[in-house]
Amino acid sequence: MKILVIKPSSLGDVIHALPFLRSIKDSFPESRVDWVISRDLIGLIEDNPLIDRIHTIDKESWKKIGNLYTSLTEILSLRKTLRNEHYDVVVDLQGLLRSGIIAHFAAASKTIGFTDAREGSRFFYDVQVPIHGIFHAVDRCLEAARIIGAEVKTAEFPLSVNVDISRKIKELIGNNDEYIIIAPSARWQSKRWPSAHFASLISKLTIQCIIIGSKDDVILVNQIITGTTGNAVNFCGRTDLKELVALISGSRAVVSNDSGPMHIAAALEKPTIALFGPTDPEKTGPYGWESNKKLKVIRADIPCSPCRTKDCADLICMNNIKVESVLAELEEYVS
Repeated sequence: MKILVIKPSSLGDVIHALPFLRSIKDSFPESRVDWVISRDLIGLIEDNPLIDRIHTIDKESWKKIGNLYTSLTEILSLRKTLRNEHYDVVVDLQGLLRSGIIAHFAAASKTIGFTDAREGSRFFYDVQVPIHGIFHAVDRCLEAARIIGAEVKTAEFPLSVNVDISRKIKELIGNNDEYIIIAPSARWQSKRWPSAHFASLISKLTIQCIIIGSKDDVILVNQIITGTTGNAVNFCGRTDLKELVALISGSRAVVSNDSGPMHIAAALEKPTIALFGPTDPEKTGPYGWESNKKLKVIRADIPCSPCRTKDCADLICMNNIKVESVLAELEEYVS
């Protein structure tokens, strides 16, 4: 069986899809599995031995009118490549118009997607995966594996850590094994714990805190470091995805908003303190947090949470998460 997985983004969503990959390869070890992913996220799956071929797309470039000619050329090239592969099954785990069109490009014998796929993408599917009563994104992906015929036992995340990159990261941080990761950013402003709260938390810790983020997060992280008397190091923009995975893998614990690094930490089975406000941890929390003692979700008792609102005037749900609550959950990992 030759299978194409379409899951271009985002970082956390790609992590959520990894148990699907494991279940398929465990059930059908001779199958070939290819993956369509956004070019900027290829580091998450590039060295994965369970994936035979990776097709990349530049989805951000496709959105820009000025890149219309280049984008159209890339799209037509992708269509030709996918059709020439003659896939038996295409699984659209993204569920958007763009991913539905890519699934259609492959012209597979069977195209599978979710019943609640958005933007009209479900009209491209031959088989729709029912998700009634299934909340978490990981469980949704596993249900798609069952539709194909895979036997799903437990959710396993085949996320590899490169030994050479781990060695490089260790040298970069001065061969220090005693550190925690602070991930203060998030795509939505409403999902961010206040920078002053992060600064207060770091000030109360004696262990080294490595603050991660993209180049776009430099101002945010500088605000945090300026407000702290603790031992904080700014790693914004200093790692690619493979290096980020290695950095998180070597940490003692991770404190994060609802973001991609939180899902990496959970997949690596690192102690994770996840801060939630407008989003629902039952759907996008660190997978297994309700039963895994290493994974903690902290929320304020606010009646309007979760609201799924990207913009909020007062951010009451995040502002009301107490520094002391986070510190208490961290205590056993930093003492």
